[in-house]
Amino acid sequence: MSATYAESRGSVGIVSTQYFTFADEPGTEMPLDSGETLGPITLAYETYGRLNAQRSNAILVCHALSGDAHAAGISADESGPSAADIGFGAKSDGSIDRRRLGWWDNMIGPGKAIDTDRYFVICSNVIGGCRGSTGPSSINPRTGRPYGLSFPVVTVGDMVRAQKKLVEHLGIERLLCVTGGSLGGMQALEWAVSYPEAVRSCIPVATTARLSAQGIAFNEVGRQAIMADPNWRNGDYYGQSPPSAGLAIARMIGHITYLSDESMHRKFGRRLRDREKYGYQFSTDFEVESYLRHQGNSFIQRFDANSYLYITKAIDYFDLANGHGSLQEAFRPVRARFLVISFSSDWLYPSYQSKEMVRALRANGIDVSYCEVQSSYGHDAFLLEEEVQTRMIANFLAHTAART
Repeated sequence: MSATYAESRGSVGIVSTQYFTFADEPGTEMPLDSGETLGPITLAYETYGRLNAQRSNAILVCHALSGDAHAAGISADESGPSAADIGFGAKSDGSIDRRRLGWWDNMIGPGKAIDTDRYFVICSNVIGGCRGSTGPSSINPRTGRPYGLSFPVVTVGDMVRAQKKLVEHLGIERLLCVTGGSLGGMQALEWAVSYPEAVRSCIPVATTARLSAQGIAFNEVGRQAIMADPNWRNGDYYGQSPPSAGLAIARMIGHITYLSDESMHRKFGRRLRDREKYGYQFSTDFEVESYLRHQGNSFIQRFDANSYLYITKAIDYFDLANGHGSLQEAFRPVRARFLVISFSSDWLYPSYQSKEMVRALRANGIDVSYCEVQSSYGHDAFLLEEEVQTRMIANFLAHTAART
């Protein structure tokens, strides 16, 4: 099964998640932006390809809100990660369970945009998450119970500080590239600003230097849906019925922002679901209703409601200019070269926000290339526009590596 897939898709094969724990001794807790500390911390991560003798070919791939450490290949974990929600890569004969494919499998692997025959790729689940890294569903060693809302609020900066510990643990002083889409792009930007000597290049995709009021508003509606669920119990629902209804609604709201008007029209229009005329009741009439309910119901099988609260709050707080006075000043210490990619129909992180980053980078004399990809897929385009991204990213990485 996997051999056929590898031949046709350039797969990295079957992969297993690894774990790295640090800040596990008294006095070694990691400081957080909130002023609190956290420890011990476990990061779930996966690697693909081989680290060269010079340790100069490492690429860190950062995931979006609902992603995890499983970015490529076929997971050895039967429960399956997040690729099921976007559905790419599955064979029509069902020989590959698409739930076991990495969320960026179409971009990472032998001969792909991020070529694992040339590069050593790392992807870790963020702190605050629920796919193996320390988060609100983890056991608090001080109480022996899940953290729940006693887990400290974390920021994108905190997520990156934890990743830096992992990269150092792997014996890597300088990354060839840091990349990711959406929240992953925020992490990539944070890396370039916070650790300029440790990043040779940066590829932020479909992202922003600070979330807009509209983005914060959508996140808040999702959080309120979770907290209004009677099963939420102020975050203390572990071992009981979770707030599935609230989390499903939050996912439905979020998923609408990932699409575009054109993509929704082409995919659904006003088509009815399993009927020829309106039902005149509050059951599912339209295909788009069925689709959103499916997205919500799938999401609750693999994601923790409290993690949704924490991660969306980290996205809200992200503002690269904060503490620097301006975006241009924030980019002043940067040493990396940049490839910035946006998508024409992305209304969650519209192209003008990427252009703002590009102007600030150029004002500092930083080597930056920019491309606005014409796409009807909306924000999800960074997961789906494989061909055009492959050309740009593969060439950019090759030129960066050649400068060694």
